[in-house]
Order: sequence, then structure tokens, then C-alpha cells
Amino acid sequence: MIAIIRFLFIITSAVVTGLYFYQISVQSAIIAAVIASAIALILIIAIEYISHTISTRMVIAALVGIFIGLIFAHLLVIAFKSLPLTMQSNTINIISAIIYHIIGFGSVLFFIINCDDIAIFDAIVPVKRDEARDGASYKILDTSVIIDGRISDICDTGFIEGILVIPNFVLNELQMIADSSDSIKRNRGRRGLDILNKMQKDQRILVKISDVDFPEVSEVDAKLVKLAKLMTAKIITNDFNLNKVAEFHGVKVLNINQLSNALRPIVLPGEEMSVSLIKEGKDPNQAIGYLDDGTMVVVENGRSRLNSTVDVIVTSVLQTTAGRMIFARIKED
Repeated sequence: MIAIIRFLFIITSAVVTGLYFYQISVQSAIIAAVIASAIALILIIAIEYISHTISTRMVIAALVGIFIGLIFAHLLVIAFKSLPLTMQSNTINIISAIIYHIIGFGSVLFFIINCDDIAIFDAIVPVKRDEARDGASYKILDTSVIIDGRISDICDTGFIEGILVIPNFVLNELQMIADSSDSIKRNRGRRGLDILNKMQKDQRILVKISDVDFPEVSEVDAKLVKLAKLMTAKIITNDFNLNKVAEFHGVKVLNINQLSNALRPIVLPGEEMSVSLIKEGKDPNQAIGYLDDGTMVVVENGRSRLNSTVDVIVTSVLQTTAGRMIFARIKED
């Protein structure tokens, strides 16, 4: 439909202009029609460019601004001309033009800048509160979730949208862990830095380094909560304690462990499965095995079958904040 309108606009512009200049000569009509077609094409490109780059609300704000600005400027000019000033008429006209210019431009600029905050425009063009403006698209990563590494894989799937924020104080903590004398901590810190470098190089993931810090706060978790409040952002973590503290302060949290638990297959009592028993349980005759997704399976009377794979029947499933536990008995029993 838009293409048809473009074509009709160019054709009608050329035809009308050509007919107007046809009275002079055929050559003039052809030249005028070509020029009119070119001008029409330029106008179409300009209008479509403006339409795609400037919102309707902003255009309306500019029109309202120039209307109000010119009215106000006109009143000022009337008041200025009524003053008993000994000036030449040319000087008065120049000053009047300057008043129109400054007041009109200032009014337009004011309305464009504040168009989203002026409630009267909501009745004409409702403001679009996208996630980025409300801060909901900002997700702050804590140290534990960076070291964990699964956040990179989740981002690759496209399930997390918006901008991932890495605070400088989190980077400093990662650096301290990477420089630790403990080899395990050192490897964890380096792994976290490698994950960040990988995510930053990925063009599909938007990563932002935040320089905002709170020197009066010593704990990193408390800084994360304050930064999330400041940015109206969510925190991505797998730290249970940070999860609870953030929720207490009214900050939304995306917990990777909860996501992982939610994605595990649902197991119902009575279902059969195979599991390798690798260690003893706490209670007598209990044995423990793990599924491929890491879910712990506690098998009654399985201690005699340690270091072997057995068929079991699920008796119950316990969901905890730390994960899911499956209780089962050996099928032969």
C-alpha cells in the first residue's frame, strides 16, 4: 500500500507539473515533469526518514511547542511595542523578530525534551514505556554467577534480553579471586574473567561496565542491591543469601539455580529409572546416586549395591531451595 502511494504521488506530481508548463512548450513540460518527479522522490525519502527517526509524540510536542511559543512571544512583542521607547521602527522590528525566534525555539525545545513527561499528550499518543527506559532491561551480574559460567550459555540461547551490567566492584572482586594464593580460588577467578571476555566479544550480548560505586558500603552484596535500586534493575545470581537479601529490599532477582531446577524433568512417584549408586547415605542401608542433570537420588536399602547401576522406583520427590531430591527403592524389592 505504501509503495502504491509513493508511486501515485510521484506520477501525479509529474503530470500536474507537466500540464502546467505544457502551455509554454512540450520541452518545458517534460523538463518540469522530470524535476517534479525528482523533488517528489526527495520529499518521500525525507518524510519517511523523519517518520522512522522521530516519534509521533515528539512531532506533536514540537507543533504544540511552536504554537504556544509564538502566542507567548506575540504577547511579549505587543507589551514591548507598547513601551514608550525612543527607537526606530527597524530596530523595534529586529528586536521583535529576535523575541519570536528565541521564545519560539525555546518553547519547541522544551516540549520536545519533556514530551514523555507531559501527561496531556497521553490522550493523543500514549508514551511507550519500553523496558530499557524503565530500567527493567538492565540485569546486574554478581560474582558467583560470572564464575559459575552458565550465564554465558543462557545468553547464547536468547532467553535473557536487555543489557548485562558488570559493576567495577564485581570486576575488582574477580581480580582479587584470580590473584589468590589458593589455586582453587585462582582458577575460579580466572574462569570468571574468561567468561566475561567471551561475553563481551559476543556481538549478540550487550555488556555494560558500570563505574558506579558506594565507598561507604564495604560488602559487595550490599553494593549490588544499592546499584540495582539505583538503576531499577534486576540481579542475576546463584547466591541463595544474596537472593533473600535482595528480595527483602524489593529488588527483583533472577536465580540461575532456580532456573536450572525448573528445567529439570518432572519425576513422579511410581516412575522407574536407572541410577548408579556411588556413595553411602546418611541413614543405614541408604545409597546415593545422581542423575545426568545432577539431581540427587537417595535409594533405600541400596548400600549393598554400591558402585553398581540399579533400576529403582521413585517413592517421593522433595523440592528444596537447594534443588530437588528424589527418594526411591530398588525395583527388585
